[in-house]
Amino acid sequence: MKIGFSRRISRRRFVKTAAGAAAMVAMPYLSRAADRPAVSHGVQSGDVSSDSGVVWGRADRPAQMLVEVATTESFKDARALPPIAALPEGDFTAKVLLENLPAGQEIFYRIKFRDLSHPYLAGEAVTGRFRTAPADRRDVSFVWGGDVAGQGWGINPDDGGMKSFAVMRRHRPDFLIHSGDTIYADGVFSPEVKLPNGKLWKNLMIPEKTKVAETTEEFRAAHKYNLLDDNVRAFNAEVPIFVQWDDHEVVNNWSASKVLPATYKVRDINLLAARASRAFHDMYPLRESLVEPGRVYRTIHYGPHLDVFMLDERSYRGPNGANLQETYGPAAYFLGPDQLAWLKRGLKASKAIWKVIASDMPLSLIVYDDYANRRGSEAFAQGDGPPRGRELEIADLLRFIRDNGVTNTVWLTADVHYAAAHFYNPDKAQLQEFNPFWEFVAGPLHAGTGWQNELDDTFGPEVRFAKAAPSGAILSPSDGLQFFGHVRIDGATGQMTVTLRDRNDAALWSTTLNPKSI
Repeated sequence: MKIGFSRRISRRRFVKTAAGAAAMVAMPYLSRAADRPAVSHGVQSGDVSSDSGVVWGRADRPAQMLVEVATTESFKDARALPPIAALPEGDFTAKVLLENLPAGQEIFYRIKFRDLSHPYLAGEAVTGRFRTAPADRRDVSFVWGGDVAGQGWGINPDDGGMKSFAVMRRHRPDFLIHSGDTIYADGVFSPEVKLPNGKLWKNLMIPEKTKVAETTEEFRAAHKYNLLDDNVRAFNAEVPIFVQWDDHEVVNNWSASKVLPATYKVRDINLLAARASRAFHDMYPLRESLVEPGRVYRTIHYGPHLDVFMLDERSYRGPNGANLQETYGPAAYFLGPDQLAWLKRGLKASKAIWKVIASDMPLSLIVYDDYANRRGSEAFAQGDGPPRGRELEIADLLRFIRDNGVTNTVWLTADVHYAAAHFYNPDKAQLQEFNPFWEFVAGPLHAGTGWQNELDDTFGPEVRFAKAAPSGAILSPSDGLQFFGHVRIDGATGQMTVTLRDRNDAALWSTTLNPKSI
């Protein structure tokens, strides 16, 4: 939905054309606050570019969402957008694309809801902000990570809630890449968990988190649970989210071949995934595809320094299992042919200095589909040796990047619940037809800390840093081993500095990468 001013609008013209808009949306309050629709779970923004961004809100009842947008915190230059319906079929959520914004500008927005039947009956507004991407070579700063409310660790007010979000917010990042496992739909909470030190972890409880999610309403409830945290809501109001999904938005290690455990009454994995997808798209401010409704993979252009390629490694994969095929076919799909072709086109066409590939799963860490028996494949890695099965997609992609002169690719990922830095060295790889590159792993943002995974030598990864839980340990967020990554691109030099941090904001490891061309 367009705000209604020219594409290359200046801030001066924004202010001039917006004069008097506040009067357009002023509405008398006719009754008590409890009688007016309210913003129920804070506000969010996402998928921000140099001239646009998506904003999101949820009402506590059927209503119309009213959005004002301005370039000043006083909203003196505010413009009002046409109302958007927030209806029961979308769980009273609504989102709108703000277009034709000035580049490199702090944008302020406020959202309130008005009654459908009584258009002069409106609730209190909630305010958010974001920065549009720069049109010139300014500094860019962002954070990434994944894995929230997993392994039974929910919101514990006594521990300060989801503290990683408060720490990330203090860095004033331009955006967050949420690398997936945004919820644990298959994770059940207990009111209390006894920790090894004898203390109690006390979860904030809601009825829906006492069972696995199976209905669309239960999936939405898992997303809304995270929005009960003060740290998360404050973060969302100031930092845009670029979101992707992984397995726990549906169920652990899901693919089309998933056999659901006995705890599920719904036995059809495709039905379960469809309900989870609806909830995911309802609850996040991601741009919706007109080509393929429900698509998660997309490109976000963030100024001349950065393009972000958001992948979907769930929707198009073949069945989990051995995945040791020697030739590429449906059983070896991970990205799938269409998404792989899209990624190649985007990388080749990109004019940005850095091409960040946001992958919800690491390339060379072995993740077993059947962990107890250490067999089957859940991720790309198929074990040491030449490329097989799903690795054939990565081999093809890496050759393409080399042969087409694509420079400055960096992979950012999560999933394994620890922090790591991997340098991919073709001299040490089974497949050597690629240029060296880096992969950085971060997370969990708020979940159980994982153990360090085995490494697959196919693409020559070297572990330059790793911090994880001791093997066999059960660590809660209160143990402090919660990790996020912070990336800063210098506007003048184009250098990218990547820092891995914990929830106490300690800088654990850092490196600065020089671009090959600028």
